[in-house]
Amino acid sequence: MDRAYLCIDLKCFYASVECVDRGRDPFEHRLVVADPSRGRKTICLAISPAMKELGVRNRCRVFEIPDGIDYEMARPRMRRYMEVSADIYARYLRYFSPEDIHVYSVDEVFIDVTPYLALYGKTPRELAVELVDMVRRETGICATAGIGTNLFLAKVALDVTAKHAPDNIGELDEERYKCLIWPHRPITDIWGIGPGIARRLAQMGAHDMGGVALLSEQALYDEFGVNAELLIDHAWGVEPCTMAQIHAYRPKAHSMGSGQVLMRDYSFEEARVVLREMVDNLALELVDKGLVCGHIALFVGYAHERGPAGEKGAAPETFTGEHGTRVVGRRGEGANASRKLAEATSSRAALTAAFLALYAEIVDPNRAVRRVNIAVGELVPEEYVELTLFSDPAADTAEKSLARAEMAVKRRFGKNALLRGTSYRPAATGRERNEQVGGHHE
Repeated sequence: MDRAYLCIDLKCFYASVECVDRGRDPFEHRLVVADPSRGRKTICLAISPAMKELGVRNRCRVFEIPDGIDYEMARPRMRRYMEVSADIYARYLRYFSPEDIHVYSVDEVFIDVTPYLALYGKTPRELAVELVDMVRRETGICATAGIGTNLFLAKVALDVTAKHAPDNIGELDEERYKCLIWPHRPITDIWGIGPGIARRLAQMGAHDMGGVALLSEQALYDEFGVNAELLIDHAWGVEPCTMAQIHAYRPKAHSMGSGQVLMRDYSFEEARVVLREMVDNLALELVDKGLVCGHIALFVGYAHERGPAGEKGAAPETFTGEHGTRVVGRRGEGANASRKLAEATSSRAALTAAFLALYAEIVDPNRAVRRVNIAVGELVPEEYVELTLFSDPAADTAEKSLARAEMAVKRRFGKNALLRGTSYRPAATGRERNEQVGGHHE
């Protein structure tokens, strides 16, 4: 039996939440979600549908909004958006079991509605209409939906065909996919195909999914390796993955990480302060979860070079899409490396020493830094750690006890209740980030 999937997206979610909280209609009120304290170059995280009607592009920067448009700017409130998202998810649970729902993002879910069609006596489209109407009526948020015979087709129906449907609902099966999506351009509108993959496909002569379907499978495997299987399936509208497989998936390896984009150019020494803070937090998280790591990884992204008069150097190749403008490819724009540790650990001192040594080894001290990402891998429960001749169990136990006490204080009194002196240095970012959710104010 053909299965039926819905992919439901909350339209202009952040901006719609802000409009509803103000008692305004998102389709009439002009509003952008952006932090005014970050200046006119900051990215608008969302714009209301009323702004889109005026031709303003989603994820634009504030200075790109045309002069003469009156609008309200709302500071991002990530915790509020998470609360509304959870509330809407709870409303979906009135209709479906959680085993048939996959939360894809804060504003998007996949639902396998196959077993519910007979239960409710509705077609997939009728059920989608009911859900979209329910969300709009009960929360004031506008939702759009894609319907497909597999998860991929539901996502493409949402991203491509729903935008042109009067009821904001798109529907695809494999035959309609070939008719409507094979000739669709740009190919980057298709889920899973970013500007890098699109560029490589164009070099092979494929500029749309129909072109990909005509390419030799062996040529695709030669170019993309095992990832060619995904491209080949999607070129024909095929997706074998089911909802049950998504919920049953367990990764073979586990890792943890964190990263941040700095608000200005940081010097080599300033960025090292930020790195110390990040390692401190990651070590605390390892202890809190009862884990140790045997591998570390570091990426440091450099700022764009500027000429002697302050002008930017050669402009990098950029790509403009639904989610803003970004640089295509970042080769040469950063330094990255990973190292295996001598022994698995969650020690703050050991991890700090390892990351700082790696930082000193790979980062150019003469270049400004704008991005820092760290990760730890080969995670195992701390009770499985094998001791060596150089291990000091007593010192390790004392350090973990101190870390757990620190976590207890932070949980009770807030993340900024207990800080290391590093966080009070001018270049530190920890205190401000502790008051944020997802890099934005709560």
